[in-house]
Amino acid sequence: MVYDILNENQLCNYYTLPDARGNSPDKTFFEGKYAYLDLPGLRDRIVEYSEGGQSRVNWYIPQMHCSSCIWLLENLARLHPGIVTSSVNFPEKRVRVLINDEGISFSRLADLLSSVGYEPYLSLQDIEGKKLKKINRQQLYKIGIAGFAFGNIMLMSFPEYFSLGSLGVEKGLQSMFGTLNLLLSLPVFFFSASGFFTSALKAIRRRQLNIDAPIALAILLTFVRSVAEIVTQTGTGYLDSMTGIVFFMLLGRYFQDKTHAAIAFDRDYKSYFPVAVSVLDRGEEIKKPVTDLNPGDFILIHNQELIPCDATLVSGSAMIDYSFVSGESVPVQKSGNDKIYAGGRAVGAAIELEVTRKVSQSYLTQLWNNDAFTQKDQEKEDAFTGLINRYFTWTVCLIGLVSFLFWVASQDFKRGFDAMTTVWIVACPCALLLSENFTKGNILGIFGRYKFYLKNAAVLEKLAGISAIVFDKTGTLTLPNSAAVRFAGSSLSKENRALAWAVTNQSAHPLSRLIRAYLHNTRENDDRVGIQVRDFREEPGRGMEAFVGAHRVRLGSAAWAGARSSAGTDASQVYLSVNNQVRGYFEVKSTYRDALDTAVGKLKSDGYQVFLLSGDKPTDEQLLGGIFGKNLHFSQSPEDKLRFISDLQEKGHKVMMIGDGLNDAGALIKSDAGVAISDDVNNFSPACDGILEGSRLTRIGAFIRLAKASRHIVTASFVLSVVYNIIGLYFAVQGMLSPVIAAILMPSSSISIILLTTISSNWRARQLIGGTGKKSGD
Repeated sequence: MVYDILNENQLCNYYTLPDARGNSPDKTFFEGKYAYLDLPGLRDRIVEYSEGGQSRVNWYIPQMHCSSCIWLLENLARLHPGIVTSSVNFPEKRVRVLINDEGISFSRLADLLSSVGYEPYLSLQDIEGKKLKKINRQQLYKIGIAGFAFGNIMLMSFPEYFSLGSLGVEKGLQSMFGTLNLLLSLPVFFFSASGFFTSALKAIRRRQLNIDAPIALAILLTFVRSVAEIVTQTGTGYLDSMTGIVFFMLLGRYFQDKTHAAIAFDRDYKSYFPVAVSVLDRGEEIKKPVTDLNPGDFILIHNQELIPCDATLVSGSAMIDYSFVSGESVPVQKSGNDKIYAGGRAVGAAIELEVTRKVSQSYLTQLWNNDAFTQKDQEKEDAFTGLINRYFTWTVCLIGLVSFLFWVASQDFKRGFDAMTTVWIVACPCALLLSENFTKGNILGIFGRYKFYLKNAAVLEKLAGISAIVFDKTGTLTLPNSAAVRFAGSSLSKENRALAWAVTNQSAHPLSRLIRAYLHNTRENDDRVGIQVRDFREEPGRGMEAFVGAHRVRLGSAAWAGARSSAGTDASQVYLSVNNQVRGYFEVKSTYRDALDTAVGKLKSDGYQVFLLSGDKPTDEQLLGGIFGKNLHFSQSPEDKLRFISDLQEKGHKVMMIGDGLNDAGALIKSDAGVAISDDVNNFSPACDGILEGSRLTRIGAFIRLAKASRHIVTASFVLSVVYNIIGLYFAVQGMLSPVIAAILMPSSSISIILLTTISSNWRARQLIGGTGKKSGD
């Protein structure tokens, strides 16, 4: 049935993928099983987003297991015209699907997924918005049974260990213990070891050998020979070895899974983005971390700021851009009391919202990281795994077989059998596969502790290859909340002060925030009473315009406001025009971040080319020239910045762009590694590869050096895993290892790889960055 569905929709390329195992529909599935999903009350509770005739859900798919699953689930749109897009979060086994409401219902979507073998798991916790902590109890049962059997079989094998069985009086006892050992081994062989056999058989059906094949073969041969010896009463067999192999293998993999889960948890939840939002508290605007928002809080979202959680619109009307969520770039008109979904962006005037759901940091991670599992990255991983499967595993099997034949020819069958089984166990390539994943996963966690949040492990490679670094100025090199502001021109009347405050209150630009703070500190009691802002718009690099009551107000560059630029000042100038009459300008003397000259100087000494691109007019040229030399470029529009980065790339440079994430989206996307600076504003952006807390900007060189160090750590861990295999094979082919010792050594090698990567990466982080990274003031 699955084949017919794929063939009908021209998706048979699925079967050409190297690990296309396929899933059959669950036997408990029946047509109409998910009809309840279309009930109005329930539908609203499972939907993540619903706007403009499109809705999105994020469902858990436990059957997902390989790259072919990813390929099929990300091609759902070809199975049904009502599906717009689908994307996979493989570590969490979730698929996010956007549908046209008129084209397909949620119940039909669930039926479609079930029909191709990927029935979604929906529980009461999903419907209530609660996350159920998933524990693999079957894995624990397998470990427990194998450990129990292993311990008791060893205990009852004591007569054999001490040659007590050779005494005639103990022959009956030996036979009884052998029978008991066989009974104890049966649940281990048929239940605890079933995963190894299932995995190996699936690979063999695809005419391949995977890393579980030699382990399964060693378990099978050890069990079969043991049964033969016990039944014919020619020996006691190797059931202690067989159960020991299964126990230690399962224990090692459980430790690996738990460690990997801990890294993933740190990546998705603890390393929350350092963004804050404006919360209205008794008429005052205060900053609050998005993770501290609670239902009932009132928040103010400025132009181009991200809406971090589901909320209700309190202010009269709003335009919301959901391109971040649905890919649709046309803003949606909203009116009072309408529901606003997380992930949208305010367009135009600032809006007031009432929070209805707490922020889900994992949801923000998925929004930001929606391109993490690209086919290109997956193909690279598949190529390495395929290389292991095609060559390494076959080589290990061949070495084991040759060792067996050699010792049999030397008339030492037992030694040959031990050699063959231990070779197949000890040379497992798990450590080879672990070295890179665990190293990069741990480095990502370290970066997060130091307030530098990367999209994925691929960004580490980008950082390590950087040769040129481009800085924005305003909001990046300058402190966002520290500046000397004064108004130059005719006296700033109470009315004009109120008009300027009303317009700057709509924007999240660093200069707007500084001017707004200045006006807030000098306002009179009734400055902002009854002010209504209409038709607000903001032109990046130029300025902003709005109607406040009956007044047309412009704030921005001299050309934007219709004035002549004042020369001879090192301060930024933001001109104010009311009803086409220039009233003067705000002079903003910014404060630069501490140790900026030292940090840039270190980058230069490390061989990087460093540039400054600013949309501002030439200011602080003497100060900045002493830091950047001649690489200063002012009055740069967003298009100019984009062209500048393109020119550097054409010259062969790998470029990092560091900006505030507001007016630098194009440059951040174009650069090889785009980093957005965040202080206390909600400038979370999909255009960047990383988000860096502003106070850590001067450590950017240390972060790059740590990314380079991760390459060396990966190489070292890979070499260690190879050395383990060589040493293990040296002793194994000589029959000097027992199967139990080999089973202990194999997971030990994996554990040592994890310890090496953890200790070495943390040590290098302390060397290069310093401190623990846990204190915000560090």
